[in-house]
Amino acid sequence: MGIDLTTELTALRDRLLSAEAEHADLISRVRDRHRASARNLVHYVALRGTDLRPLQDALSDVGLSSLGRMEAGVLGHVDAVLAAVRALDGEDAPSPDDDALTPARGREILARDADRLLGPARPDRAARIMVTLPSEAARDPDLVARMAEAGMDLARVNCAHDDEAAWAAMIEAVRACATPERPAPLVAMDLAGPKVRTGPIQPGPRVVKVKPARTPAGLVTEPSRVWLAAAGAEAADAPAGAVVVPVTEAGAEVLAGLAAGDEVELTDARGSHRVLTVEQAGTAGALVRADKTVYWGTGLAVDTPRGTLTVGELAPLEQSMRVRRGDQVVLARSLDPVPAASAPPYRIGLTLAQAFEDVAVGDRVSIDDGKIDAVVRAADADEITLEVTEAGPNGTKLKAEKGVNFPDTALSIPALTDEDLAHIPFVARHADMVNLSFVRSAEDVAQLIDALAAEDATDVDITLKIETVAAFEQLPRMLLEAMRWRDVGVMIARGDLAVEAGFERMAELQEEILWLCEAAHVPAIWATQILESLAKTGLPSRAEITDAAMAQRAEAAMLNKGPYIEEAITALGDILGRMGGHARKKRDMLRRLESWSL
Repeated sequence: MGIDLTTELTALRDRLLSAEAEHADLISRVRDRHRASARNLVHYVALRGTDLRPLQDALSDVGLSSLGRMEAGVLGHVDAVLAAVRALDGEDAPSPDDDALTPARGREILARDADRLLGPARPDRAARIMVTLPSEAARDPDLVARMAEAGMDLARVNCAHDDEAAWAAMIEAVRACATPERPAPLVAMDLAGPKVRTGPIQPGPRVVKVKPARTPAGLVTEPSRVWLAAAGAEAADAPAGAVVVPVTEAGAEVLAGLAAGDEVELTDARGSHRVLTVEQAGTAGALVRADKTVYWGTGLAVDTPRGTLTVGELAPLEQSMRVRRGDQVVLARSLDPVPAASAPPYRIGLTLAQAFEDVAVGDRVSIDDGKIDAVVRAADADEITLEVTEAGPNGTKLKAEKGVNFPDTALSIPALTDEDLAHIPFVARHADMVNLSFVRSAEDVAQLIDALAAEDATDVDITLKIETVAAFEQLPRMLLEAMRWRDVGVMIARGDLAVEAGFERMAELQEEILWLCEAAHVPAIWATQILESLAKTGLPSRAEITDAAMAQRAEAAMLNKGPYIEEAITALGDILGRMGGHARKKRDMLRRLESWSL
């Protein structure tokens, strides 16, 4: 028996209007300029609450729109399809709803709000590029200028790192990038949110291992090189590729007297006698080479033709514990540094005290961006006992200061910490946009709005970072709350979201977030690990090129920092520009192709 299209579409339309009436109070609270977007968001959520596939197939069978691209204007699209169905049946079309938003008008609203939130799009690409500023941007304004020249549209300052003095220097460098042709990049500041991390591990010995490069047969192809740095010398003075080893101030005169060709001797940290040759020397330090592995340690004596040098304070080696599937790991409330155990049960602190109150047996736990997965086997006020369910085939290192996710646990903590609230006055004075981390509820959004309003920061826009499954599930309510503010965006933080939801579900979630944002006319930022290999190593992977191409479906794409960030910005801009001619949101755009001829 076939589907009666008129009946089905009329019932669907009634559902949309019923949902609007049911949520009239929520819609009435948003700003007037967001009112149509709020209505459309409610319509879209109601639309997606039912399985439309049979109706879609029936519409396609008669050559009509299958409702697959209606996000920007749900009610207007349904009305248009209903009118077409009635026309096919020889019936008069119903009078259109004067308030029904068409997809074309919805796209205009989204484009307008994207310009307001993210700045104007470039002529060669619609999607903007946001870039995380590295710490050195505070000391190197030329780096920021080169990033802007390469195509950075927004500069992201991460409040989890550095301090207000460094942030101010970064922002000053960004503002200085304005040119007659283009305004300076906008400034987005990331509030850190709650830090859920592993606690400290007792430091290892203060030793640096430096070894030469060898062939598989053991022949030295390149000697090891160490820069014996004078006290107070900058690490930047060291020759490229050399490991920096400081010497104490007492050896300054001895160090200054060394010359190329001199030989120096020492007994290294493991008791091996080593002879090294000076390649170059000066007041800032001396470059020495060796054909054997040397373990440099704090306090070691280095004999030279001019006297004895003493190795200065070296950083302690980072310690870790190698855990395997089935091992027991205990997360402790105490944050005292723990010894690096060599066998289970392993013990390490957890920075979030509330987790000990909220976690339940059976909850999943993920550590270090999903490198270690576990399940809770026992919990009390001071300890959470885990069983490792996933680790590398040879085990995975459990390290200090690594992120911990609780995908199944409703953590009773606000998104804004006391530290975040202390940073709000700075954000209010300097930022164009504030990114809210760890947001999970409309109450979290309201807290940020209240904090910004208290600083009279009505010109600072809000972006919600969707990092957890809870945030994904509450996104419609959070967007309606955020629409009380001037301008709002969404950042799809795919790294944390993948850890929380699982990589298999991640592909589905990121698509659904894009659809919901389009329905709300809220600009979306595609974030996490875009062209990461290119930014870090100078060479992209094939998979991340495809991923970068997907970013053009959002209004902005975010790059993280790396030594090759300028190349990554240029490459992403080129990819976004090329792909923008082929697709827009969910629609394939049929521009003229010059690829084939017959």
